[in-house]
Amino acid sequence: MYAFGVFLKAVSADLHVGRGAVSFGFTIHNLGTAAISPFIGLLIDRFGVRRVALPASLLIGIVLISARWIGSSVSQYYVFYLALGLIGPGAGVVPYGAIATRWFDRQRGLALGLMSFGSGIAAMVYPPVAQRLISLYGWRSAYALLGTAILVIPFFILWLLIKDDPSQMGLYRDGVVPGLLQTSTSRNLPGLTWSEIWPTSTFALLVFAFFLAGSSAHACVLHLAALLSDRGASAQAAANAVSIVGVAMLFGRAGSGYFLDRFFAPHVCLILFGQSALGIALLAFGASGPIGILAGFLVGIAFGAEVEVIAYLVSRYFGLRSFGFAYGVCFSSFVLAGAIGTYLMGAGFDRTRSYTMPLIFFLVLMLAAALLFTRLGPYRFAAGAMPKTASVVPEAAS
Repeated sequence: MYAFGVFLKAVSADLHVGRGAVSFGFTIHNLGTAAISPFIGLLIDRFGVRRVALPASLLIGIVLISARWIGSSVSQYYVFYLALGLIGPGAGVVPYGAIATRWFDRQRGLALGLMSFGSGIAAMVYPPVAQRLISLYGWRSAYALLGTAILVIPFFILWLLIKDDPSQMGLYRDGVVPGLLQTSTSRNLPGLTWSEIWPTSTFALLVFAFFLAGSSAHACVLHLAALLSDRGASAQAAANAVSIVGVAMLFGRAGSGYFLDRFFAPHVCLILFGQSALGIALLAFGASGPIGILAGFLVGIAFGAEVEVIAYLVSRYFGLRSFGFAYGVCFSSFVLAGAIGTYLMGAGFDRTRSYTMPLIFFLVLMLAAALLFTRLGPYRFAAGAMPKTASVVPEAAS
C-alpha cells in the first residue's frame, strides 16, 4: 500500500491507461479488504490470530510474486489487486490489533503504537526501494521481489513467535495478576456482544468518522508521489519524499499511542486529524518542495495513527468480547473510504488535469471527521475497569 503511489506512473505508462484507471486497482483492493475484514475479525474471535495470520502471510507473498506474469491488460492488474485485498486483512491490522488489546490494558495505546512501528518503517523504506527496483527491473518484477521478501522474513517470524493471549504462556495482561484468571476464549473476555454494539449511535458515529478520514488520508498519501512529480520533483525525489510519510507514521503511531493512554481519545483524534487537514490544505494551495514534504508529513501523522486509534476506541467503547468483528467493521469503513477516495482523486485529476479541486473536497471531509470525534461520549471500558455487566453502551453525545 505504501508504495502504491510510486508504482502509479509506471503502471499507467506501461498499460496505456490514465491514473484514474490505475487508481481503480487500489479501489478494488480496498473493496475486497472492506468486504473481508469483518469476516477475518469473526475468525479471530473464534479461532485466534495464529490460525488466521500464518496462512494469510504465505498467500500474500505468493500473490505478489504472481505479479511477474501480469500481461498488458488492465483487467489482469485488477485481479491481482483484488486478490491482495481479499487476502491481506488476514495478516494486517485486525489480527495484530486483537493481540495487542488482549496483552495490554493500562498501556494499550502505547502498545498499539509500538506494534505499528513495522508498517511505519515500511512506509519509509518501501517507496525509494520500490522506485529503485522499478527503474532496474520494471514494476512487475519489483512487486515479485517484495513478495519474495515476505515469504523469507515475516512468515517465519510469525510461525516461531506469535502468541494470541498471555494465558498461553502462563502470563497475565499488563504483567500483573488480576482478581480473576484470564482465559483465551472470547466468551470470557469483558465486553459487549455484536448484537449490543451495532445498534448504538456511538458505533455509527465511529464508522462514519473513520469513513471520512479514510477517504481523505488514502487519497492524499497514495497520490503524493505523482502530485510532487507533477510539481517538478524527479521520480526518485518524489519517492523519497513519500518516504517522509513513513517518518510521520512513526511519529503518529507512537505519539498517538502515548497520548491515548493519558488523554481522552476523542480529543487526541481532534488534534491528529486537524493536523492532517492542515497538510491537505497546504497541498491544495500548491505546496511543493520542502513545503510539499511538510504537508505530506502532516497528512501522514493521521494516516499512521488510524490503526491504533480505531483499535483503541473500539476496545474502550465496546470491550474485547466481540472486538475482532467490531474492529473489522470499523476498519472496513476506513479502507472502503480509501477505495473511493483514491479513485476519486485519480479521476478528479484526469478530469481537471490538476489535483487542486479534489484536494479541497478532501480537506472538507477531513475537517468534518475531526469534529465528529468530539461527539463521542465517555468510555464504557476504561483502563483497569472490569464491568460486571455489558448490556448498555453510552450513546454519542447529542
